[in-house]
Amino acid sequence: MRRLYGDVDHVDERHRHRYEVNPELIEQIEGAGLRYVGKDETGQRCEIMELDDHPYFVGTQYHPEFKSRPNRPSPPFLGLLKAATGQEV
Repeated sequence: MRRLYGDVDHVDERHRHRYEVNPELIEQIEGAGLRYVGKDETGQRCEIMELDDHPYFVGTQYHPEFKSRPNRPSPPFLGLLKAATGQEV
């Protein structure tokens, strides 16, 4: 995901407030291979996850569709299209 966003250190997206990841389970979840690669500014709320050893298995807690436009797709959607067509993500 970092490459898709242009290798930046910070991403500004609209958070989805309805669901959260239980912080007490993060260590166990990451031990099974699902890594939380993006967190909010406090470091507590998980925003982006990736599955190790998979061509493109990502999830976001924020709304990637909010900023997506026909000529400027949101990076998670662009990554999905690239992975589906065999392009480097």
